[in-house]
Amino acid sequence: MVARPSHTLLAAGLLLAAAAGCAGPAGAQDRGGATTDAGQTGDAQTSDGQTLGSPHRGGTLRLTASSSGGTLDPNLNYTSQYAQLFAVLYDGLVTFRKADGPASNDIVADLAEAVPQPVDGGRTWRFVLRRGLRFSDGREVTVADVAASIRRIFRVGSPTAGSFYGNIVGADACLRDPAHCTLQGGLEVDPATRAIVFHLHDPDAEFLPKLAFPHASILPADLPDHDLGNAPAPTTGPYRFVSYDPDQGAKLERNPYFRVWNADAQPDGYVDHIVYDFGLPDEAEVTAVENGQYDWMFDNKPLDRLGELGSHYTAQVHLRPLFGMYYVPMNVNIPPFDNRLARQAVNYAMDRRAMVILYGGAGVAAPLCTMVPDGIAGAIDGCSYTRGADPDHRAASWQAPDLDRARALVAQSGTRGQHVTLLVQNTAVDMSMGVYLRNMLQAIGYDASVKPLAHSVQLGYIQNTANRVQISITNWYADYPSASNFLDDLLGCENFHPGSDSSINIAGYCDRATQALMDRAKAATDPAQAADLWAQANRAIDRDSPAVPMIRMNYIDLVSRRLGHYFYTNLYHMTFSRVWVQ
Repeated sequence: MVARPSHTLLAAGLLLAAAAGCAGPAGAQDRGGATTDAGQTGDAQTSDGQTLGSPHRGGTLRLTASSSGGTLDPNLNYTSQYAQLFAVLYDGLVTFRKADGPASNDIVADLAEAVPQPVDGGRTWRFVLRRGLRFSDGREVTVADVAASIRRIFRVGSPTAGSFYGNIVGADACLRDPAHCTLQGGLEVDPATRAIVFHLHDPDAEFLPKLAFPHASILPADLPDHDLGNAPAPTTGPYRFVSYDPDQGAKLERNPYFRVWNADAQPDGYVDHIVYDFGLPDEAEVTAVENGQYDWMFDNKPLDRLGELGSHYTAQVHLRPLFGMYYVPMNVNIPPFDNRLARQAVNYAMDRRAMVILYGGAGVAAPLCTMVPDGIAGAIDGCSYTRGADPDHRAASWQAPDLDRARALVAQSGTRGQHVTLLVQNTAVDMSMGVYLRNMLQAIGYDASVKPLAHSVQLGYIQNTANRVQISITNWYADYPSASNFLDDLLGCENFHPGSDSSINIAGYCDRATQALMDRAKAATDPAQAADLWAQANRAIDRDSPAVPMIRMNYIDLVSRRLGHYFYTNLYHMTFSRVWVQ
């Protein structure tokens, strides 16, 4: 894709226009004149989270994406696309508060009656399951379902089985022999009191947000111990699947057995139906939402459309902060990036300002120098890989690429002239980034090419070592706001699974000393101590350079004119149950 010269100005115009016309939800008007200010609920919902009686209840919410998001199995799927969908379908013992803004980072009780305090020095957690819960097929939710769901995380090989839940007593045996996982000694249930008790090897300050993640969704105990694929599981949330075709789309309707048990966790939905169609390219998605054929689109907005959105559709555009980044994992186990000097060369050569422009400009992105974005405990100041800096003498911020040093490192590594294939998603933004990065790799001495793959295929493909992917571009959205989500998830030893499409440590990086720092950080209950340990791990990873952090992003959401009560949570973005349609 040919770069256009005024992307930064276009994005700045979009940002200013959105701030004037609809800065977040405040002040924006739907077609019927109802304010979308999240602070003014009016008749939007009753205090108990029900929408019965609201004039906004009913209708069909129409969603579109370029492709499906992979398996429907909530224990396995690791895409932001379906995490957003699962937020109104499934529930865990706890969840993130469904609130508009920063309060959405809070943990609240979901299927459990309350958020417990740990005992035994932080190693024991006791939950009590609510009464009266039912799955969408009418069956009661029991403690046996809870126990089976937690064990199933290991039995089906969930991508986070080790990193999130490996601290549960008995998890080591489950990781070695998933088919016979019992979590003996680590998970106890009492049907009489409806109690579920977890025993951990070590204190884990992040155990609650891990249980709030969709991989710990509570499902019926009789589900098979394999990937559900395209077969949806019964739900507990306000919606259930009617049909699903990964080539066409999904249809959802109200769950007839849903009742609001905690409005902060899972409020009632406004729309009666949700139709999610797949197949339109991102350019066509924008046009379809502008024309009112769809109410919302999943994919990134092509940067050549930002000026148009900023000048003509400001009341339909919402800009929000995002715990997300674009980065470039490099396979540390095959040439040429099994050589640290080669990896450092790519880091020095990365033109982060160009990537900001290709994403949409300074209004919607910023250069990123380390794997932990600013604002999260464990982030480190400054930039090692920029002109005039190195890991021992960090610059205050990223300034410019250092191509001379990059070329010298490539020559020193002995990898000059080797062929490198870059894997990207076939969206407009990712393709433009890919072409730019291919040209950069050629400029520092490699014989480089770029290979695009569909969104639904690329993430799994670049994770599987059998495909021998040398380098790729991908994005990452935090499961919850913590340094562990960026360092341990993406570069932890336990998240490297050779031969699997669920190996989110795409670089295949495993440094035992760094892992020991991360393990200590995960166990630290003192926030200051944990932040220091994460920063030490961050600096070690920065030196080894298994990946190149490129940019951090803001989220640009485009909705139809008829959509009202725009509602955004930090982790799962627009909440489908909270918006209404005319």
